[in-house]
Amino acid sequence: MAISTDYPTPVMVNGFQCKNCTDVAYAKKHIDPAHPKSGPYGIDAKDDPTVKQTDTASSATGTSVGSGAAAKPAPPPGLGTQIDISA
Repeated sequence: MAISTDYPTPVMVNGFQCKNCTDVAYAKKHIDPAHPKSGPYGIDAKDDPTVKQTDTASSATGTSVGSGAAAKPAPPPGLGTQIDISA
């Protein structure tokens, strides 16, 4: 019987895809298992060399400053506003 260190299928913990128990431990602390040096919630991402730095001048909305990039389109009206509570 072989003992594997990875899960047969990845599991999701706090929105992160985890392959083993170390990844799960990181995800429970809100640390991205793919980039653990970024710290919880990515606070040290600018110092992490494994994170791709695309644009250093970005606004809070995620669009580049001065690039003239359009904002993301709004979702269609009514999408996500109804919930089915019947069981």
